[in-house]
Amino acid sequence: MKLQILIPQYKETDEIVKPLLDSIAIQQTVDFSEVGVIICNDGSDVFLSDELLNSYPFKIDYHKEPHRGVSGTRNACLDYATADYVQFADADDMFLHACGLYIIMQEIDKGFDSLVSCFTEETRHPQTREPIYTNHEMDSTFVHGKVHRRQYLIDKGIRWNDKLTIHEDSYFNILCQSLSTNVKYSPMPFYLWKWRDDSVCRHDPKYILKTYNNMIDSNDALIETLVEKGAVEKGIFYVIVMIFDAYYTMNKPEWINQENKEYRDATEKRFAEYYRKYEETWVKVPVQQKMQISQGIRGRSVMEGMQMESMTIDEWLKQLPQKEQ
Repeated sequence: MKLQILIPQYKETDEIVKPLLDSIAIQQTVDFSEVGVIICNDGSDVFLSDELLNSYPFKIDYHKEPHRGVSGTRNACLDYATADYVQFADADDMFLHACGLYIIMQEIDKGFDSLVSCFTEETRHPQTREPIYTNHEMDSTFVHGKVHRRQYLIDKGIRWNDKLTIHEDSYFNILCQSLSTNVKYSPMPFYLWKWRDDSVCRHDPKYILKTYNNMIDSNDALIETLVEKGAVEKGIFYVIVMIFDAYYTMNKPEWINQENKEYRDATEKRFAEYYRKYEETWVKVPVQQKMQISQGIRGRSVMEGMQMESMTIDEWLKQLPQKEQ
């Protein structure tokens, strides 16, 4: 089998999962004997029906697992996989169009360790509630639109970090892309990140404020894993990326707003721990290299409403909370 699509399922019902499976069934120019689906139930009492699972032209393996969170459940899916290539998908998403698998199979025939594509996000107009569709260009933050050679993941020991439940995607995606020289990029989107009314990350305006600690944890785990696997230079690169990201992010207006003081103080404390851990690395990296890394991060922050810098990054780092005695 060439490809298996790996899907964690928790509280998603038949009605929620059906659009994803339907979007696979309508794929064109695909031999469905070469495509399979693995769904792992993450310890939930909401089970998919046999009627749904047996109504498609491709094989669906359904496994009931103990509760272990999204990362652990994706690992369970990966352990059950036998295909040459795997694609992770969320149960409430779907393929963007009927040629998605054709795009993937064309790339599989050429060979790659990881395939990273554009993907499309569905949102809603705030007044009319009409759908709005936006393409994301080569975004490593999300699991969407990525395909991996299974043996590559096995050989490199790449797995989801089951200690991470928020911002776990960037850990896994960056790890996959950092340990190979055979990463392909596809400008053709094939994955749709569907709108969902109860999605916390897209409805809570303070989501980043509340979860930035988790982003730091994810980056910290990524660096440790890269170093363990001998990719030290990559680890150094992401040390610098996180420091600049925190500098620009935590100087945006919403962070300075006193209403968010609780989140800001907690994040500053966590980031101070992170910086102390990697301060020696930061100091050793040449200024020119730091500036090259900072350009893209600063550009994104400006687009997101960054406040003008009132101090240099080194001045800002000196003002971080000191370690408690």
